[in-house]
Order: sequence, then structure tokens, then C-alpha cells
Amino acid sequence: MLRKVLGRLFRGIFAAFGEERVQGLVALTLGLIFVASGFYWYFEGWSVLDSVYFSVITIATVGYGDLAPQTAAGKIFTILYVFCGLGIFVAAASAIAEGIMQDRRKDP
Repeated sequence: MLRKVLGRLFRGIFAAFGEERVQGLVALTLGLIFVASGFYWYFEGWSVLDSVYFSVITIATVGYGDLAPQTAAGKIFTILYVFCGLGIFVAAASAIAEGIMQDRRKDP
């Protein structure tokens, strides 16, 4: 049973990633994470790993609080990053979920 459920889930994810809309939103999300990571690496002086980590947890609104920008530029960028990134991240996650549900409706 679990194998069947997981199989359907992965088939749905694969189908979702076959859609241009999903591909575009995921590319935009990854591009934004890449730009933000570069910003934090350069302006905050963080390691590449810390920069990517902070970019991902911030755009996903997890925000563990273990890292925080210390410069004024970092704080301003983070405000803009959250406003822009949150919408893009939610749109990408929603598009993937919608693709999974559409695939499930095809094969009950």
C-alpha cells in the first residue's frame, strides 16, 4: 500500500515538472535563491553553505533564527527578498501540488 502511494506521489511530481509553468516557477525560485546566496556571501561575509541555507529557510518562511543579517544592506535586501521570494516560492509549491493532484485525478 505504501509503495503504491509513494509511486503515485513520485509519478505526480514527475508529471508536474513536465509542465512549462512549473519549470518556470522552479527556475525562478532557484535563480532567486542563487542571487540571494551570492548577496549574503558577499555582503554578510558568510560561507557559501550558510548563505544558501539562510536563503532557502528565509524564502520558505521557516526562519530558524540561527543566522541574521548584520549589515544595513543585508537587512534591506532581506526585506525585499522576503516580499518577492515568498510569492514566487508559494506559486512554485502550489503549481507542483496542483500538478500532483491533476495526475491523481487521471488515475484514481
